Amino acid sequence: MPLSGDHLKSLLRQHPDRIPVSVGILPAAWIKHRGQLDAIVQRHPLIFGPPRQDRDYDALWKPTYAAGDHVDAWGCVWSNVHQGREAIVTGHPLPRREDVRKLRPPSQDDGLPHGFMYLRLQDLRGFEELMIDFAEEPPELQMLIDTVLAYNLRQLDLLLARQTGPELLGFGDDLGMQHALPMSPEKWRKYLKPCFAAIYGRVRRAGHTVYMHTDGQIHPIIPDLIECGVQIVNPQIRANGLDNLVRTCKGRVCVDLDLDRQLFPFCTPADIDRHVREAVEALGDPAGGLWLKAEVDEGVPLPNVEAICAALEKYGAWFAR
Repeated sequence: MPLSGDHLKSLLRQHPDRIPVSVGILPAAWIKHRGQLDAIVQRHPLIFGPPRQDRDYDALWKPTYAAGDHVDAWGCVWSNVHQGREAIVTGHPLPRREDVRKLRPPSQDDGLPHGFMYLRLQDLRGFEELMIDFAEEPPELQMLIDTVLAYNLRQLDLLLARQTGPELLGFGDDLGMQHALPMSPEKWRKYLKPCFAAIYGRVRRAGHTVYMHTDGQIHPIIPDLIECGVQIVNPQIRANGLDNLVRTCKGRVCVDLDLDRQLFPFCTPADIDRHVREAVEALGDPAGGLWLKAEVDEGVPLPNVEAICAALEKYGAWFAR
């Protein structure tokens, strides 16, 4: 999508009128709360836009959000036991290291979905086997990376060919775990940084803006992601810690801060107000560089959903002139 308004001003540090804010509501929340949730959305057009009259409360974002098993273009089996939430990969097509030598990328084009690079390696091999590969560094590891990267670059070329002007292009790959990277930063720089540099460098050379969503603790490699071409990073506040994000991001890259999803189901509305205020006080700047994002699932009580919206509206105007 093209960037405009406060989003663009914040990215360029041109003193936006408001901090850009957004709330993502998982399909599972719509399935559970339906009209009650819709009533909250309609009370907050600043966040959600004009009220909709045609909302389908049972709509899913993509097929893997439906209960059951799904097979992707690479042969990974995704299993889902909870309608309205994302599936997980339970069937890995390359359980043995020698299987990598027989891998051929699919002829089917699946674009660049969430988990297009690192998580795809994990989906193909399985977490434990992939971690052993990173520890032992067999030739099959680089073979696997090269195959996935080549496929991604082909998908990227198809994507870029469809663009008619400068766009914000979003990418998602969860590089971290709750308390650390799954490998050392040095291993990440050796094997994965060149992949993201190749992909994002091509996007930047084509004149587009790179937005990257990445869950887990990633603050040790945020400077590397910036070097790879990331201009807007979407990190989780709890996994990284506010102080670490200030240290690695503020004044260096635009942050679309993922507020604390692990807090929202269990706290009070006052806790939410305090949480958003602390984030704005720490990462905010009148010049810009901060966006705020909240994600809501079916476990978040409706009063807390209302409190999230109210806090984003309130503190989105924190630096208003």
